[in-house]
Amino acid sequence: MLDCSGTTMDRYVDAPAIVFVEVFKKYGLEITMPEAREPMGLRKDLHIKAITEIPSVRARFSATFGRAPHQSDVDAMFADFVPTQLALLRKGSYHDLLPGVADVVKALRQQGIKLGVTTGFTRDMLDVLLAGAAPQGFVPDTSCAGDEVEMPRPTAYMVIKNLERMGVYNLTNAMRRTVKVDDTVSGAGEGAPMCWRVGVSKWSNYVADSWAAVKAMSPTELAAKEQASKEKIIRESGAHYVIDDLRDLPAVIADINARLAAGEQP
Repeated sequence: MLDCSGTTMDRYVDAPAIVFVEVFKKYGLEITMPEAREPMGLRKDLHIKAITEIPSVRARFSATFGRAPHQSDVDAMFADFVPTQLALLRKGSYHDLLPGVADVVKALRQQGIKLGVTTGFTRDMLDVLLAGAAPQGFVPDTSCAGDEVEMPRPTAYMVIKNLERMGVYNLTNAMRRTVKVDDTVSGAGEGAPMCWRVGVSKWSNYVADSWAAVKAMSPTELAAKEQASKEKIIRESGAHYVIDDLRDLPAVIADINARLAAGEQP
């Protein structure tokens, strides 16, 4: 089960981060890029709500509007977020696959491994990304968007919905053979404790404010940022493995297969 932004495409998860900053600004409140990124991985309406609960944001909101943020504010911003995000995804190249993803997907398919997708994006947004990724060789067997379940990340329901769409009957057996891969804390923890979980850190949301910012970094600075990203995912996600990117996934799957053969459970 693979995530989209920061895992298979959209290096450093630029697409949603840009729009969160823009939507809050249009609503009358400036937020920083780190504030916009802090809850990344959650379904987008829940992400907006989580931003309003960050103490620094909540304090500025109260100073600006003379009251604490309400659910109605979240709903209004999400209503603006949806068309703004769709427009960005349709005109941008955020569906470009990350290095090695196409080759890894091909190799996994040759092993008979099925591929599913979970995401914090809505179905319409996910469809745009998958349509752009398909000509590059990324065509998952199934997918589930955040708005297709009542309880999205960090619960297991998007993973389970993918398995349902794959025609799985023995859910318990399938979950213990499922590997969830993601670049965020909530995504790498998705499905716990029922499935294997892998964090990916190299292109993660936690590395930088943007792809443009990374281009301006020295190799030493970028290496330090990548290491900090890996350490955060290790520390906070509860993932069984944390790797650089999908090019390291085949070795992880081989290790999981050996652990399953030895009777180990997630």
